[in-house]
Amino acid sequence: MDGRGMCNQHFIPSPLKIVRAQKQYMTDNMGVQYLDCVSNVVHVGHCHPQVVAAGKNQMATLVTAQGFINDSLTKYVKELTSHLPDTLNVVYLVNSGSEANDLALRLARSHTSHKDVVVFDEAYHGNLGNLIDISPKMFKRMPQGKKDFVHVIPCPDTYRGPHRDDSPGAAAEKYVMEAERVVMQAIQNNRKISCLFTECVVVNCGVIVPPRNYFSLLYNLIREVGGVCVADEVQTALGRTGECFWAFEHYGVVPDIVTTGKPLGNGYPMAAVITTREISESLGEYYSTFGGNPVACAVGMAVLDVIENEKLVQSAKAVGKTLLENLQLLKTKHECVGDVRGMGLCLALDIVQDKASRKPARELAQTIVHRVKEDHHTLLQVQGPGHNIITITPPMCFTQLNARSLTTALDEALTACCLRNQHSDLMSHPLGLERNQAVLSLEELERFDEEEVTGPEPKRPRTSYDDVD
Repeated sequence: MDGRGMCNQHFIPSPLKIVRAQKQYMTDNMGVQYLDCVSNVVHVGHCHPQVVAAGKNQMATLVTAQGFINDSLTKYVKELTSHLPDTLNVVYLVNSGSEANDLALRLARSHTSHKDVVVFDEAYHGNLGNLIDISPKMFKRMPQGKKDFVHVIPCPDTYRGPHRDDSPGAAAEKYVMEAERVVMQAIQNNRKISCLFTECVVVNCGVIVPPRNYFSLLYNLIREVGGVCVADEVQTALGRTGECFWAFEHYGVVPDIVTTGKPLGNGYPMAAVITTREISESLGEYYSTFGGNPVACAVGMAVLDVIENEKLVQSAKAVGKTLLENLQLLKTKHECVGDVRGMGLCLALDIVQDKASRKPARELAQTIVHRVKEDHHTLLQVQGPGHNIITITPPMCFTQLNARSLTTALDEALTACCLRNQHSDLMSHPLGLERNQAVLSLEELERFDEEEVTGPEPKRPRTSYDDVD
């Protein structure tokens, strides 16, 4: 929200006014229903009846019991830790991902007695002051810039980064060598590392998926210099990446501290920090008025039950696999799709000016997202440093039918938008006409624009929630 009381919104200058939602669908004030491919906060689906009932019943029974014994807290913490390695057995319940990351930073500094933090370039970890200081995405655009205790290492991007042509194993080693240079330089400057603070699947940088051996090498480096490793799972926890309950499990590592937020409460404000007994004992007393209140614990338990009962982790793996394969086909078909990446229901398309240069196509990405919204009533968003990454992070109840519908919508939007973009390039670069005459003449291109791009909106049958399931 800015100084005029205005919130940042999707789809400026024609934002949607959403009035209700259910499962993987949102409905605006005009009664138009949209397929939601962006709301990773509502992890098990909008207004899931089991989650709603749990919160409603608990709110009518007991809302707060801070400082008193309550079985709901014990039961929830036990269930949450059952999904984690045995060493991660101390849980702090808080209200937001930012609060969780702030507490994780405090734990790391208390345990190591050091202040310095290692982070990925362009990372974002929250909107509190301490977290803005360790979020390059934020501090690079602010007057104070980078603080001396922050050490920025390259994000292990194997598509647009410097080690794009290496094998995954070699790329991991080279990225860790670059991280080692940064860390060793800090130590030579009498700085001491408290922690490495990263996402494992780096959503905020455009869904970057590091090579599989990267984190084992990086964690070893940080621990050798006395630091601890923090895994920010605010966006990727509870099975979103498919197959595994936590993104860090895909890499065969065990962090010293794990944070999570958005998925825990399905829209209800709750988050958690999970760590070892040894690290927790270095902090001393911790107090939170609202963290872990009975309503939050009831909602959180319902979310975990739904994930298990509806087999949503397995579903994310299967649906995500289908969707990723279909998006890969779009990559081979469309020149403006430079890369497709991700895992489970955390995927991205990297929209580029051309495959050779890999230069971000910011305006084109935004145009594609708007076209998918207008023509197909499907909601996507654009993220990443170049504002050209179309991300797909829907509720976990997303189905195979939804995946096919999304692929069709993207294919049609890409066909129209990429061709129009190519047309614009040809008009501004006369030499391009000669190079592309074998594909389409200018007259044919203009006729295609008139008949296909600006033609009438296709009529699509409405689908009820029950039909989709």
